[in-house]
Amino acid sequence: MIDATNIAIVGAGLVGRLLAVELSKHSINVTLYEKDNLANLKDQHASAAAFTAAGMIAPISETIDSDIDTYHLGATSIKLWPSIIEHLKNQHLQQVEFQTNGSLIIAHPQDQAELDFFKLNTERLTRRCNAQFQAVDDSQIHSLEPDLSSTFKQGLFLPDEAQIDNRQLMSSLLLACKAQNVSIIDNTPVQIRNNCVVSKDTQHAFDLVFDCRGFGAKQQLTNLRGVRGEVLRVSCDEFTLSRPVRLMHPRYQLYLAPKPNKHFVIGATQIESEDQSAVSVQSMMELCSALYSISPAFAEARILEQNTNLRPALANNKPCIQVCDKHISINGLFRHGYLIAPAIIHSVMSWLNGKECQHFNHLFTFTEQSHA
Repeated sequence: MIDATNIAIVGAGLVGRLLAVELSKHSINVTLYEKDNLANLKDQHASAAAFTAAGMIAPISETIDSDIDTYHLGATSIKLWPSIIEHLKNQHLQQVEFQTNGSLIIAHPQDQAELDFFKLNTERLTRRCNAQFQAVDDSQIHSLEPDLSSTFKQGLFLPDEAQIDNRQLMSSLLLACKAQNVSIIDNTPVQIRNNCVVSKDTQHAFDLVFDCRGFGAKQQLTNLRGVRGEVLRVSCDEFTLSRPVRLMHPRYQLYLAPKPNKHFVIGATQIESEDQSAVSVQSMMELCSALYSISPAFAEARILEQNTNLRPALANNKPCIQVCDKHISINGLFRHGYLIAPAIIHSVMSWLNGKECQHFNHLFTFTEQSHA
């Protein structure tokens, strides 16, 4: 491994926690900095986009709107997630639910053209890689998901997609950091100056510093932008869902993901805005209307949370690992955090060990002048 025994990570979101757990498996002293108070923070008020996300791991669905790199990163991550979860399980930490039931793409009859276009792009993708999909009719749809409305007549089943309970995972990763003796310094906004982490009162030097702040690094990364996501978390005892469902729509895609205890997360894929205010009335109406159209059972659902957050995106909507001397920035995971984060961390660990990582060497850029 690169000669580094004392490493700092700034930002305790998904990437920061995954990296801290992985690095601390080795003979490395890891210090994790976070501007929020991790001890008292409620999930629904967390600033990290990882808490607001639905935790879908959908390489095929997401590649349709991006490129083949997303598929390879996602396919690699799906293979890596089980070992990550097994490591957490072996430490007797909080259970993390990981579903590999695939995902279902549906559309109302009036939006059939959107589904046909999605299917066409999926067929093109399968010719380029080993992606699998199955066109399904109404009987097959309701065999997969009996509680869906009977109005859905055609859809696509993507068997190689998955989802993870993001909040269980984030909690378990933090517990793993503590169990593996990661030094956690929270409630402390900091700046990064090459290999130094500077807070209001102190400055500490490290062998390497990883910037994993996501949108929080916007002042340092001028080409970073925030992409707004809006979600509702609801409870509905009368509805059961075995896998994430994506609802085609002319203006945007909607997703519905099941969570433990009959909870469900519904949201819009993306909104090009850095507005962090509360969910608008229009968005609330559209999300609730979509819920009811998926199943009338949601008429009696209870809204538990309404959340907004900003996903960090670079100009090309692709992730980037920027290396400048002893300062490494990992950013631009866009709306693909849970889809690609394990592959990103795997690439970083390969680089630290002096190994090439097939498919992913292009993620790295090397500069002479610090961007922080």
